[in-house]
Amino acid sequence: MNWRSWLAVLSGVAFPGCASGPGPGDHDIRTETLHYDAGGARCTGHLFYDARRLGPRPGVLVVHEWWGLNDYVLRRARMLAEAGYVALALDMYGDGKQAAHPADAQKFAAEVFANLAAAKARFTAAKDLLQHHPYTDRERIGAIGYCFGGAIVLGMARAGMDLDAVASFHGNLATEQPAAKGQVKARILVCHGGDDEFIPQTQIDAFQQEMAAAGADLTFVAYPGAKHGFTSKEASDNGRKFGLPLAYDAKADVDSWRLLLDFLAETWK
Repeated sequence: MNWRSWLAVLSGVAFPGCASGPGPGDHDIRTETLHYDAGGARCTGHLFYDARRLGPRPGVLVVHEWWGLNDYVLRRARMLAEAGYVALALDMYGDGKQAAHPADAQKFAAEVFANLAAAKARFTAAKDLLQHHPYTDRERIGAIGYCFGGAIVLGMARAGMDLDAVASFHGNLATEQPAAKGQVKARILVCHGGDDEFIPQTQIDAFQQEMAAAGADLTFVAYPGAKHGFTSKEASDNGRKFGLPLAYDAKADVDSWRLLLDFLAETWK
């Protein structure tokens, strides 16, 4: 099976600080492992927050790539905690499943997209956990996702879920359930690799037209030369190992993260 076959599966679908807040590197990041049943599976979430910050702060759900809930997405959740958020890396596959090979990733992702009701239940259960954490401002909730996770968070925004902000990094943009006019509540940020072979220009055009017709608040940024997976340092190794058009791009990674923090800060200013 080549990468074009794996693509078919995906085709379906700084917090504004205050003077008293901790400075760079001055954090006390705490983690909690949360177990919950949702969408027919036992799921595990990993929650991160900075105990040195006082009072409730916005919460951000972090949805993994098609590899599953691995160390990469946990690093991103920790980075959000360092930026002043409560971040929950959630489990869309259930049972802690992770893929070591694209064939397994394809299988796990296909199972999610084949049962969107279960997918929504898992996302919603994680959102409820995040909202009811004592450090979370339950009125300010957003979500970010990578690759598969980008498709998931965009799908939740399309469905009109009560989210303030949604950000997708090198995520799939296609859908069989386009957003209706006025349905999208979240502000949307899409960070896209300009040389992403998984996302054709026709898909980008259709997505932008869909968001315009829905009246969504969309920011779309394409990084010239960046390939699929450009935020992940593991992408280049995986690309070589499995013959996939994946690659890390340090400049696009750093800039897209800065853009995300600015986007969240503007949302919750």
